[in-house]
Amino acid sequence: MRLEILPVPGIGDVTEGDDLAALIATAAPWLRDGDVLVVTSKIVSKAEGRLVDVPADGPERLAARDEVLTAETARVVATRGSTRIVQTHHGFVMASAGIDASNVDKTRLVLLPRDPDASARALRAALRERFELDVAVIISDTMGRPWRNGLTDVALGVAGMSAIRDHRGEIDPYGNELELTQMAVVDELAAAGELIKGKRDQVPVAVVRGYLPAARVDDGLGAAALIRDASMDLFSLGTAEAKVAGLRAAATLAERPGDGPADPAAVGRAVAAVAEVVAPGTAFTHVTDDEVRAALVAAVPGWPEHATGLVLGAAPTPVDRADLVRFGADVQRLRAALAAEGVGSALLPPPAGSTASAALAI
Repeated sequence: MRLEILPVPGIGDVTEGDDLAALIATAAPWLRDGDVLVVTSKIVSKAEGRLVDVPADGPERLAARDEVLTAETARVVATRGSTRIVQTHHGFVMASAGIDASNVDKTRLVLLPRDPDASARALRAALRERFELDVAVIISDTMGRPWRNGLTDVALGVAGMSAIRDHRGEIDPYGNELELTQMAVVDELAAAGELIKGKRDQVPVAVVRGYLPAARVDDGLGAAALIRDASMDLFSLGTAEAKVAGLRAAATLAERPGDGPADPAAVGRAVAAVAEVVAPGTAFTHVTDDEVRAALVAAVPGWPEHATGLVLGAAPTPVDRADLVRFGADVQRLRAALAAEGVGSALLPPPAGSTASAALAI
């Protein structure tokens, strides 16, 4: 395979309503079937009117930009200072939802195309129907990458080719069957195109020639195929955000114990696990004696009918405010440890007349 990467100069400044197909075909009359167009998402957004007006500077600009970012955000992944990594409504995880203030008037911000795959399909269809060009189209934008410095262009939308080249089931030269290898070829082509587009050269379109055979006819699934399902994402939050989420979950564990009797061994493991980290003087007791537990259950207000067990917690004595705060944290540590063992718990007031400071129904 021999690849060529060709710039498309002369497109000029793109404004809302511009005909991208005509601009590209006019600037690159040498295009031919089988070429891959790598189109910077910014000119697509400009042509589609994906711009918002904001103040040119000052705190008002920052406030307006924050409102726009919030509107473009489906989920906050991580925040460090003024940097916000978010998941957009498209499913992309990127800094500032891809909002861009470069190569645009200071009173405007450029948003990502609303549907980059649809934009790629529309541009490809226009080039085919009006200019008799059968090309693939990649809508690209710049992203950072986890665990690596530097930026690279990736595909946000694609038409006329598959986003992924799947090698699974193929045999390598050593006779090994490939089981996991799926190459994000459109990201590789987007990065290749960026090498000659640059960021200041006003070359928003590149052509990669030699990768595809001529006369491609299918659009494939688009760049949506590149978005990893949340259930497969092992790093869906930043470190600090994951810790906060874990603490929040521990503080709001399901208030319903299990429907069946809790495994005493599981409860014992959870109690033992927190015994090593709780504040000095804090003690938790798993009540296992049936008669004692029955008496305590009768004395505990609001005991859930489906609860089958009880853990009592005692704070250090004498108790001051700081001790109470630490004890509250210790109770939540125990609830998290119980949840890790598959044991639900409900926090209840301690039995009347008891020396316990808290009671957990399990």
